[in-house]
Amino acid sequence: MDGSPKAGVHQSKSLTAKAGGSGNITVCVEGNIGSGKTTLLDYFRTKPGVEVIQEPVEMWRNVRGHNALEQMYQDPSRWSMTLQTYVQLTMLDIHTRPQKEPVRMMERSIHSARYCFVQNLHNSGNMSDIEFVILDEWYQWILRSQDVHADRIVYLETSPETCHDRIMKRCRSEETGIPIELLQNLHTLHEDWLKHKRFPLQASVLVIDADCDDSSIIEKYREHEDWIMGRTAAS
Repeated sequence: MDGSPKAGVHQSKSLTAKAGGSGNITVCVEGNIGSGKTTLLDYFRTKPGVEVIQEPVEMWRNVRGHNALEQMYQDPSRWSMTLQTYVQLTMLDIHTRPQKEPVRMMERSIHSARYCFVQNLHNSGNMSDIEFVILDEWYQWILRSQDVHADRIVYLETSPETCHDRIMKRCRSEETGIPIELLQNLHTLHEDWLKHKRFPLQASVLVIDADCDDSSIIEKYREHEDWIMGRTAAS
């Protein structure tokens, strides 16, 4: 893995940066569960001019007193549509809220929700055809009518085995029963989307091999900081 930027070939006008805009950029940090997204966000959080927005997990854990995330993990065939509808809503809110700094860095995006997590639920039989189609209709309407663009994507490419080890160490209650098979399926979908371009790709992509310890990964972030921060042109 050379870590060089890889430009997406499928670019939607509704998703890419507008020419002649304010100069602000949106960077989406993508990767499997346990791929190290928080470490990257914590590194860039200290940089001036960066607004870091993490996944609204606490909102998914408390929907007026209901833990939609936990219920989905416990019974995905019953609750996957419910959770993913709310995920799509909360991610839409994040994408469209006013930007506070020149660089907005988001943990995941409405796009990975669709092409990785919703796709996996449908592939695995935990989301029916009609549920999948309805969610995709909502997603396609959002692309047409809302500005949910991404300028750059940082993909933390991490093996399912490494992700599983990290999940076991951090001991989040909803994640304790996550099987390695789920991580393998999500890894394949991230690869299909961000490396093999089998789904629409919204931005230029930087692939970082994140199968390493914290000190090594921080050094990689330093190496690619100019590209991630928009100081050098996306290829």
